[in-house]
Amino acid sequence: MATFKAIRIDKADKGTTAALTQFDDAELMDGDVTVRVEWSTLNYKDGLALTGKAPVVRRFPMIAGVDFAGTVEQSSHPDWKAGDKVVGNGWGMGETHLGSYAEKARVKGDWLVRLPDGISARDAMAIGTAGYTAMLSALALEDHGVTPKSGPIVVTGAAGGVGSVAIAVLSKLGYHVIASTGRQSEADYLKGLGAAEVIDRSELTVPVKPLAKERWAGGVDSVGSTTLANILSMTKYGGAIAACGLAAGMDLPSSVAPFILRGVCLIGIDSVMCPIERRKRAWSRLASDLDKAKLADITHEIDLDQVISYGPKILAGEIRGRIVVKIV
Repeated sequence: MATFKAIRIDKADKGTTAALTQFDDAELMDGDVTVRVEWSTLNYKDGLALTGKAPVVRRFPMIAGVDFAGTVEQSSHPDWKAGDKVVGNGWGMGETHLGSYAEKARVKGDWLVRLPDGISARDAMAIGTAGYTAMLSALALEDHGVTPKSGPIVVTGAAGGVGSVAIAVLSKLGYHVIASTGRQSEADYLKGLGAAEVIDRSELTVPVKPLAKERWAGGVDSVGSTTLANILSMTKYGGAIAACGLAAGMDLPSSVAPFILRGVCLIGIDSVMCPIERRKRAWSRLASDLDKAKLADITHEIDLDQVISYGPKILAGEIRGRIVVKIV
């Protein structure tokens, strides 16, 4: 029987194990499109799955990885044919459906987005779920009516994957971006991406006031917890915060004050089950609104056999920007 290389996660007596191994074609799950995976990427959620630090994986055995870009090998779906270049992310891949750290993936054709013109498969994974989530966040702010004229935008977790792409996109769109980071050594890097100001994250981890001094018209937050509560309390009247992550925790020690006294809106950003039309919109905008030179500057490439060792690094905040994984 045919096999292919994959990072397989199995249940163990204590937690889980992850190993690069040969996976049997016969174990692939149902789907009407089979893709030859060429590139993947490393996201915070992938780090959680690889290390077992959180119960991301809910089926065993599991192939890890929530993103891929590649070429269709076989399809019975009307929208796809052999040779088509596609991007896949979310929909439970790497959680409940076999994921992308593998030479082959079988998925539902309805989950796929055509690789946009002007974006290579490698570029698409340099963007990955983190960058796609950043774009969904930027679109949410736009849809709420937050424009560059509204005032500054704060981006938390700025040196991470979501933060890096959010800064690059928002600055290109004309926003005054305030980058919040716990790594002041990355200030030049963040300004190179387009941040107008860099603040220490300690400013946003102080005890939360119901309302604090108004500082920004909106924000993109991948941190959660006290940080999110503080940026809400500092958001200008009628502003909005797009919340897309929980690096500091799932709690939100806030009050209703920002919402009922300043009309602030908290917008939830979900990348996993996001409807296909919004996905297409986000990828289309990434093709036009993300500076490819900046994307190249924030991207580091690794091979499939290095992925497992990088899991703990992304959880420890040791990864700057984006990691692309070369599969073949």
